[in-house]
Amino acid sequence: MIAYAISDPSTLNFQILKQDIERFANSAEMIVYRDKSTKIYSDNAKLFLAEAKRHNFSKILLHTDYRLAHSLEADGVHLNSTQFNDIVKSKVLGLFVLISTHTLDEALKAQKLGADMLTYSPIFSTPNKGEPKGVKELQKLTSLLDIPVIALGGIISKEQIDLCEKNGAEGFASIRYFTNKTYQQPPTTKTIQAEK
Repeated sequence: MIAYAISDPSTLNFQILKQDIERFANSAEMIVYRDKSTKIYSDNAKLFLAEAKRHNFSKILLHTDYRLAHSLEADGVHLNSTQFNDIVKSKVLGLFVLISTHTLDEALKAQKLGADMLTYSPIFSTPNKGEPKGVKELQKLTSLLDIPVIALGGIISKEQIDLCEKNGAEGFASIRYFTNKTYQQPPTTKTIQAEK
């Protein structure tokens, strides 16, 4: 399973950036810098990338801003579910593209437009994210797609990760899981089909 850490201000403190990135590196294979509230995202992104590149993440992504991801030489971008038009633009720049999806139609559209990977959410109950999809819907979706699906939403335990894997997810993403825990089973390094 690919372990994908979604950072936010509750899990990533720039006052102790080195320590926080090291914690993520011990438990995640991929990471994204996400902060929807800061006015200095680009400045923080530079610091984040410089520190993250000291570790063996398979992919280091920035959130939503594909132009910034390209200019700062991030591996790629995590687009939100309103950014389908940016998939092709991001790929033209040579970026790895992951996009958030919440329906089968969105997932199929993402694949058709050339996304390398997608998150599907929420799988489990999570604050302010609506009714959970559940693992049966996850299994249905993964059976219809050729690109990797990362389960997202309410994943806070190893048991939930195992359920996602059994139902076709190639990875899991979380904010809360990486706050206080270390992923006990080392992530399997997989070759992610993407041009860098």
